[in-house]
Amino acid sequence: MSIIVDSSVWIDYFRGGKYSNQLDLYIEQNIISTNDLILAELIPILKIKREFPVISLLRNITLIPLVINWENIINYQTKCLKHGINKAGIPDLIILDNVIQNDLTLYSLDKHFKLINNHIDFELL
Repeated sequence: MSIIVDSSVWIDYFRGGKYSNQLDLYIEQNIISTNDLILAELIPILKIKREFPVISLLRNITLIPLVINWENIINYQTKCLKHGINKAGIPDLIILDNVIQNDLTLYSLDKHFKLINNHIDFELL
């Protein structure tokens, strides 16, 4: 199993939140991955806070290449809107497509992914 860790989980982790122990376990098992979109969400604030060691660690996580299939994104957004899921932004749908394309498990704390998972098949922790 390979897990792509969403920025919501990383933010909780950096704050010492209640999901920190679970992420520590996945880190120890060496089963986590990321993509450039997630890094682009995290690294700017870490640069401002001068957290360069954390940035270095994030950059050493397995990087899953992004191949954006815009037709898939359109289909996901259409499905979401049909089912009243209005809070799923395009960046989240790109992450979703990355997860599906690469047969990964998504670890996210964002509630809209749970709603999406009711209508689009993907592995969600």
